[in-house]
Amino acid sequence: MFNIKGIAASSGIAIAKAYRLENPELVIEKKAVSDAAAEIARLEDAIAKSHVELEAIRNHANAELGADKAAIFEAHLLVLNDPELVNPVKDKITSENVNAEFAMNEVAQMFVSMFESMDNEYMKERAADIRDVTKRVLAHILGVHFANPATISEEVVIIAEDLTPSDTAQLNRKYALGFTTDIGGRTSHSAIMARSLEIPAVVGTKEVTSKIENGVMVIVDGLDGEVIVDPTEDVIRQYEEKKAKFEAQKTEWAKLKNEPTVSKDGQHVELVANIGTPNDVEGVMNNGGEGVGLYRTEFLYMGRDNFPTEEEQFEAYKAVLEGLSGKPVVVRTLDIGGDKELSYLHLPKEMNPFLGYRAIRMCLDQQDIFRTQLRALLRASVYGDLKIMFPMIATLDEFRAAKAVLEEEKAKLVAEGTQVSDSIEVGMMVEIPASAVIADLFAKEVDFFSIGTNDLIQYTMAADRMNEQVSYLYQPYNPAILRLVKMVIDAANKEGKWAGMCGEMAGDELAIPLLLGLGLHEFSMSATSILPARTQIAKLSKVEMEELAAKALNMSTAEEVVELVKSI
Repeated sequence: MFNIKGIAASSGIAIAKAYRLENPELVIEKKAVSDAAAEIARLEDAIAKSHVELEAIRNHANAELGADKAAIFEAHLLVLNDPELVNPVKDKITSENVNAEFAMNEVAQMFVSMFESMDNEYMKERAADIRDVTKRVLAHILGVHFANPATISEEVVIIAEDLTPSDTAQLNRKYALGFTTDIGGRTSHSAIMARSLEIPAVVGTKEVTSKIENGVMVIVDGLDGEVIVDPTEDVIRQYEEKKAKFEAQKTEWAKLKNEPTVSKDGQHVELVANIGTPNDVEGVMNNGGEGVGLYRTEFLYMGRDNFPTEEEQFEAYKAVLEGLSGKPVVVRTLDIGGDKELSYLHLPKEMNPFLGYRAIRMCLDQQDIFRTQLRALLRASVYGDLKIMFPMIATLDEFRAAKAVLEEEKAKLVAEGTQVSDSIEVGMMVEIPASAVIADLFAKEVDFFSIGTNDLIQYTMAADRMNEQVSYLYQPYNPAILRLVKMVIDAANKEGKWAGMCGEMAGDELAIPLLLGLGLHEFSMSATSILPARTQIAKLSKVEMEELAAKALNMSTAEEVVELVKSI
């Protein structure tokens, strides 16, 4: 028996025999050909077969996981049929008289290398998409059969170097009890899908494929990020007990589904959810969400080859507002750029896209895109409690300009005889240190703040959280971050406004006591984190947490803050 440490990517315990998900090595040889047309026909046949498979996987993902996860395969279909990928392959076949598989592999490797070299997590994920799609095409060209996770018919723990999005989407929860991989992180496609499927997962172990044989008993501990290989009967019993306790805990959490979120000393805060599509509303309601604190509207724009129309957007916003049955919904206007790109929106290539032309900066510059979205939101506002939030605001001028465009579109709709709600709150994300520092000035003009800690932390610490060399500086508990959060909450309180948080920190069990003590009004997190957080807050005294937060603000390091919180 031995243990392998990794990253806890999806909660739960899985105990079963190992199933090594291995695909045969694709042997690519360069061959001279005399009939280029025949090679192009082989290529096109392989693309057509891949298209059929990807459509089937997309439809399965849509039914099992929801539209936002299925959007990954919309993107794969776009890659598959992208002339910028396919035409260079055909050109290589005809100009160099080489075989289809060699030409495809050469072009694919060029694109993969180009994307992987970019210091941008979104672009690096595009490399994984290209690799996944082109591997499928190459397999068809070569007539090689790939392992299909959907055919697994016994209870197993899957062992793989990595799971592609298409692998994960095909997992049957009845048989694939959990998985563990050599590579990957909490934000990789496979980890996100595992959480949606509620399959325990440990990723980024670096060595499971080299250490675990097929058929060996394996325990995947998605709570603590450990894989136990060939456990003894005693250890299996211990983990069965741990699994039973976790399942019992989930049952206890479920009892709080329809309860308000109240601290031990009777102080109420709101626990709301981050969502990407109308399909996510069911998860919010099933997990006792008190509303939506962040509706990421960019998913409406992704996985397609043109902008969504005003009508398409209106229907999506209306569906969410109606689905929440009067609970508040905070909609973030289009946040494209940085790590999120649209194939049909030709943004400039930038050295530092996270610091560049993105979000509200792009929307204020390309107002036709912005106004279409605002009109759709305003029309939908009568179907629920809508709040509109502008992302990436750095200056008061930007907020005023964005709000002015909103008011103009509202006036036009009213003049046209279209009904618009009179109670729409308009706020902003605080994700740039400059806006946190002058939050007292913003608080006079906004209706609310929502603190986006994912960006706020990396901008404050000048450290890309996806860069392994500087990831140690991504410190949510650093006193500098806590002081910025306090400045925003204090500014909101002074003007009688409210402050929420929609970054990962809001659902972090170590951060929750601090945020409660700092006076945060609204915590927005993944839907599955809501009930655990509600249970935790019910055990905390807000008065005592205020004392804890005061101590944390005066500590020297993030490590000291973590130890302080753990001490309670």
